[in-house]
Amino acid sequence: MSMNRPTDLYHHLVSRLAKKKPVSEPARHARRALQNRPRLSLSNTVMALSVVFLFLPLVVIVVFSFNRAKGMVWTGFSTGWYEKLFLDSDKLWSSFSNSLIIALASAGTATVLGTLAAIGVNWYRFKFRTYIQTISFLPMILPEVILGISMLIFFSAVNLPLGMMTIYIAHTSFCLPFVFLMVLARLDEFDFSIIEASRDLGATERQTLFKVIIPAVLPGILSAFLMSVTLSLEDFVITFFVSGPGSTTLPLYVFSMVRYGISPVINALSLVLILGTMIIAFALRNFLKSIAASK
Repeated sequence: MSMNRPTDLYHHLVSRLAKKKPVSEPARHARRALQNRPRLSLSNTVMALSVVFLFLPLVVIVVFSFNRAKGMVWTGFSTGWYEKLFLDSDKLWSSFSNSLIIALASAGTATVLGTLAAIGVNWYRFKFRTYIQTISFLPMILPEVILGISMLIFFSAVNLPLGMMTIYIAHTSFCLPFVFLMVLARLDEFDFSIIEASRDLGATERQTLFKVIIPAVLPGILSAFLMSVTLSLEDFVITFFVSGPGSTTLPLYVFSMVRYGISPVINALSLVLILGTMIIAFALRNFLKSIAASK
């Protein structure tokens, strides 16, 4: 069988990854026992209570975003806080745009560097390979206060003014280990015999990287990118230490508002962010399904 075009090589190799593994007999028995278990059980009760505990605050936020009054006493339905959110909250949207720019930039950089680092550590054998895998856990284990103070000391030592750039560097630094570990976990399930097959078919190392490995681990890469965006958007502690004038992010702005009382505008913004997150999640889910179907 001859394959001259890179696209033929790509579809031939990726088609081997798309084959579903047969379900083992113990897995079938476990699935059957899970389906036949009673509806009311301790695990179901704990799961229901956990769901209520997690989502009840969100429900309260959504409900009181339509409250006419500012307090927590329901006085009537109103969309006035949404009007104030979209028409009279310039500083809030400015801080949100800062957070979004930093989140996308730092997540994109961390995803590229973390993916290449995971592939390099998993693919090659070199002297400090185990050392790199070990120290990659440190930003995930250390408290954010320590990370924020250490980055502040570093930026002061190199005379780098605090602002958007320092926040971008800090967010890239603490998002990088998450991307590295998520892609590395995906690569642990990768069949590296396909790389040998690609070499036998004449693919170069670069073609193997971009047409075989990266498409195979693309779901893990996208998941790592979305997690990095989420971590960057919600970070407060590290951003508090490395931010400067004109670089206020959304968590910092919300904190400054909460100090003077919780405004229902925050509730309205929370509903907008929840809806936006749900739309992105469903769109990404359909996108990954389309990728799987095309293979």
